[in-house]
Amino acid sequence: MIRALVVEKEEQGQTSAEVQQIEESRLPEGNVTVAVEYSTVNYKDGLCIGPGGGLVRNYPHVPGIDFAGTVETSDDDRYKPGDKVVLTGWRVGEVHWGGYAEKVRVNADWLVPLPSGLTTRQAMAVGTAGFTAMLAVMALEDHGLTPGAGDVLVTGAAGGVGSVATAILANLGYEVAGVTGRPETADYLTGLGATKVVAREELAEIVKRPLEAETWAGCVDAVGGAMLARVLGQMKYGASVAAVGLAGGAGLPATVIPFLLRGVNLLGIDSVMQPYDNRLRAWERIASDLPMDKLEAMIVEAGLGDLPKLGADILKGQVRGRVVVDVTA
Repeated sequence: MIRALVVEKEEQGQTSAEVQQIEESRLPEGNVTVAVEYSTVNYKDGLCIGPGGGLVRNYPHVPGIDFAGTVETSDDDRYKPGDKVVLTGWRVGEVHWGGYAEKVRVNADWLVPLPSGLTTRQAMAVGTAGFTAMLAVMALEDHGLTPGAGDVLVTGAAGGVGSVATAILANLGYEVAGVTGRPETADYLTGLGATKVVAREELAEIVKRPLEAETWAGCVDAVGGAMLARVLGQMKYGASVAAVGLAGGAGLPATVIPFLLRGVNLLGIDSVMQPYDNRLRAWERIASDLPMDKLEAMIVEAGLGDLPKLGADILKGQVRGRVVVDVTA
């Protein structure tokens, strides 16, 4: 028997989530079984724990879109018992049972070896959010961003993606401007390395002018919607925005003018189906470029029993930084 957070669908389409003891034989098919040590809480996890958001196909369901742990059994030559591994993406925790359990069974192609220098706890302090942040930073650099080019904007800076992006960029020598709608997080953001804190209200208003003063050398945007549209008109010539989220809405009330007159690039960042080689590159960059003391400052500890409340809280924007879920606790 193993402990797992199981989500059940009730009458009238409502869902409920509770920690249960389940038979290991109920785990889905896969050629590698991993003893999970840590997981975390992402926005998608909040959806899968609660209303589903159209992500969960079948119930009962075990959420958890990422995890880190130790290989227990493997039918794939790439992994052997005792290997430390990490998983993000591939719709695990959505259509395939995920990391909110003491054991998981998955496809070996979905795993990445834990990089040297990272513990499983640190890997889940990073999690999908931090992995996505690193992909965004890499994309901006691949499109020419360098330290000294000017301020780099991070929207939703106190959230999971934003927190890690702020810490990585600051550590690499960039001047980071963090956008937040929670004034009480200003000290938290400056502690991560932000040199400026921008109130969300300054960027939330839609303006009729397609171009404003050239302000930002790059941007990691976790908000989307009207704020992304506004930011596009404030980018420097040839600068790029890495779009990683839609906390502010999926619509984009923008014009093509920033792309045509300033050569602005809008870079879409997907972490779910990312190819293996780029996954490995991102995790190795995380191990080298994310300061572990800053990472520790983001961490909130939790256990499986805390997940129903945390899932609801993250959907309300009430979770700051990174939640590390000790699955064994």
